[in-house]
Amino acid sequence: MHEFIHNFIDSIVVFVNQIGYLGIFIGMFLESTIIPIPSEIIMIPAGIASAKGTMNIYIVTLVGTVGNIAGAVFSYYLALTLGRKIILKIGKYFFIKPETIVKIEVFFKKYGTISVFIGRLLPGFRHFISLPAGLAKMDFKLFLFYTSLGAIIWTSILSFSGYIIGENQELIIKYIKELSVGLVIFILLLAGFFLYRKKTF
Repeated sequence: MHEFIHNFIDSIVVFVNQIGYLGIFIGMFLESTIIPIPSEIIMIPAGIASAKGTMNIYIVTLVGTVGNIAGAVFSYYLALTLGRKIILKIGKYFFIKPETIVKIEVFFKKYGTISVFIGRLLPGFRHFISLPAGLAKMDFKLFLFYTSLGAIIWTSILSFSGYIIGENQELIIKYIKELSVGLVIFILLLAGFFLYRKKTF
């Protein structure tokens, strides 16, 4: 079963590269569900394609963002409908260990609703943060707001980094590393500010 899922993911990546904007939407939709497709392999090449003139960077970013939000909403309702036991059972077929879901649930309970926004920017969390929100029956409007905010920021960063850097692979690697460090610092500051406000009020 795992080999089948692995081959399926590889096929999706090829599919995304072949069918343009629709491929970006599908890829970013799946990236935001329990299928662990890295958004970097979708949005950065799309940004590069925009720099070469074969795509439009603004449409690329919009389509990627909408796909990402749609996938998150799907995961939210999946968890809301199926419940924790079923999610834990089916997760193993998509390389999601039960302890991973438990860790993200703890993260959600610790930081509350803001964790949906923070989680959208954290590698290893962004794919699955919608699940504990659905399981906890988080207010959908609030979930949609934080999810959209995080998706807009992350998708824009990836697409425009590909657009600015172009085809220079060394710069892409360097940029992604610096970007990751910057995001971690930003998230830590945001989490610290939120916790400070929570204690104050």
